[in-house]
Amino acid sequence: MQNFIVRSAVKKDAICIAKVHVNSWKTTYKGFLPDSYLDSLTYEKRVPLWEGAIPLGGIYVVEDPNGKIVGFASGGKERSGNYKEHDAELYAIYLLEEVQGLGLGKLLVQNLVNGFKDNGYSAVLVMVLEGNTACKFYEALGGKVIDSLEDEIAGVKVTELVYGWSL
Repeated sequence: MQNFIVRSAVKKDAICIAKVHVNSWKTTYKGFLPDSYLDSLTYEKRVPLWEGAIPLGGIYVVEDPNGKIVGFASGGKERSGNYKEHDAELYAIYLLEEVQGLGLGKLLVQNLVNGFKDNGYSAVLVMVLEGNTACKFYEALGGKVIDSLEDEIAGVKVTELVYGWSL
């Protein structure tokens, strides 16, 4: 973790965040989602999403010692309205495969949590595909499964676990 920097995202980071987003999906969800779907994901489709989201805040990036963005996390107000005890939500957190397991995810979450606390939030939730290795990560942060949702992504029925914990 030495010499990695976590900072708030700025608009010019959109292309780098999009690259991490797409590349991480292709490694994280291989075996969960069809290869044809994962192969169809492109940076160009993700850049506008991040260009629009970054000015709203709540997005952090982690840079390696060379200044390359190798991960990001985003979060804010809980979006569904279905979890009254959990007012904040971790929307996304992704790291390139080569830096996973170094503690960078925890650093990103700590930055988000500090922002949540500054905004008066008291508890956070995150949705994660059942079977994803990230489940252990959220459990290590104190997350407990508070719900299970059935969904469909790219024609595949999936179960999303909703983890929640107090800040």
